[in-house]
Amino acid sequence: MTRIKTLKAKKLAVNNKDAPNTSATMHPRNVHRNGYPMSALCQSYPTLEAHVVKAKSGQQSIDFSKAASVKALNAALLIHYYGLNMWDIPDGYLCPPVPGRADYIHGLAELLAKENKGVVPTGNSIKGLDVGLGANAIYSIIGSQTYGWRFVGSDIDDVALKSATALVNNNPKLKPLLAVRKQHDKAQIFTGIIQPDEHFAFSLCNPPFHKSAQEAATGSLRKVKGLGRHKQKHNNTSKAQPITANKLNFAGQSNELWCEGGELAFIQRMIKESVEYQSQVEWFTCLVSKSAHLKAIETSVRYFGAKQFMKIEMGQGQKISRFVAWKF
Repeated sequence: MTRIKTLKAKKLAVNNKDAPNTSATMHPRNVHRNGYPMSALCQSYPTLEAHVVKAKSGQQSIDFSKAASVKALNAALLIHYYGLNMWDIPDGYLCPPVPGRADYIHGLAELLAKENKGVVPTGNSIKGLDVGLGANAIYSIIGSQTYGWRFVGSDIDDVALKSATALVNNNPKLKPLLAVRKQHDKAQIFTGIIQPDEHFAFSLCNPPFHKSAQEAATGSLRKVKGLGRHKQKHNNTSKAQPITANKLNFAGQSNELWCEGGELAFIQRMIKESVEYQSQVEWFTCLVSKSAHLKAIETSVRYFGAKQFMKIEMGQGQKISRFVAWKF
């Protein structure tokens, strides 16, 4: 049996009473909380150097409106901080910001610590289920390389599964800690993935946010236009270039960005299905992008008989994100 190592846990913000305000920062153990050390990142991943620009502040940065630059930064971060040999994703697949994903992992660590006398359990006896692993395998990478946890990652997309498998095969540190599985039925979340004799300390998920492809495209366009305005102000340019659909940087396949009924319907389906696996998963968790959905989610969790429900908030500057957690 693998021995469980422990780390001292920090206070976890749960529900609204203990949650941080809008000035909240990233988790104290998040290695990205003080920004990007571009020189060190370029040393770890020389490809990044071609994408480095000087911001108006004089600091080194990248152009976040360029997909290739964001991808290079992600590769550098994952190689520099998490010990990977390489990281890559196919064109058109989701390239998520690393710092916010790391905060979810650290939040999960605090959740586990609450039932482990205030210490974070580490080591490969702690097993997590990464629902919607994606081509990037970002959560499993950060969780396994930060805490030594073991993961099963599931996805319905063949290209994403091929990409994640390539990441496992090309990174010896990741290979013993991540098993990639295909979900053959897109109507199911846990069924077909969790085996009869398996037990997980937690599940995690970054669900599709939008209800349709059109809504996803509109949201991405709004986000990129915001980056364009920020770039214009940051670089003191006279006029921003028009942003069109073919310039969208925030990649993602349909199953990564939208599903029928959107985020709320997906999470409610997850809650209903979790009842069947309550003896095999200690904590079910899921990101929630829209705070307006929280009340309906809590109502569903209570309806299906969960004994505990938590809302854990995470701060990145002025942005507040959150995930929900429930157990039976």
